Amino acid sequence: MGHREDLLEGAKKCLAEKGFVRTTARDIVSASGTNLASIGYHYGSKDALLTQAFIALMEEWGDVFQASLKGEPGSLERFRSVWEGVLDQHEASAPVWAASLEVALSRDQRPELRTMLAASQAEGRRGLISMLTGTPEDQLDERDERTLGTVYQALLNGLMIQWLFDPATAATAEEFTEGMRRIAQGLDRPAQG
Repeated sequence: MGHREDLLEGAKKCLAEKGFVRTTARDIVSASGTNLASIGYHYGSKDALLTQAFIALMEEWGDVFQASLKGEPGSLERFRSVWEGVLDQHEASAPVWAASLEVALSRDQRPELRTMLAASQAEGRRGLISMLTGTPEDQLDERDERTLGTVYQALLNGLMIQWLFDPATAATAEEFTEGMRRIAQGLDRPAQG
């Protein structure tokens, strides 16, 4: 591996261990075996590197269970299978979710990092839509991202926050799926006039 890849791996390790806010450039250099100048040369800034590391960790997280998804794309079985995969990876991904909350909560202190992460949300939304519906990402448009993608992202973020706060009382994949089924069923009812 070259310095660029070493830096990315070191940043991923630091994110998982220390989060965004507590990770310093020196931490990344120590974890990667590179030098401080390499961060600026390859990524422009520590925050840009951490953002790329966060995106890479999220992609790896999704790849872990995407191959084992069950059910037809768009089906209730697929919906449940995705949430089973998410929750099966909860322990491994908890530090990354905590790091993203850390950035959201420190928005005034780190606006540049928040802006970079916000820009990566469209990619995450497309990935979620594709995983749940089977639609290839390159066939999705901005409306898909702003409708389906934002709802799926809100579901994912909400479920992960529940698991971070109290795994003992957070919904299981089965409960989460049943809740969504009940919501959808209620939306199909004719309006009372």
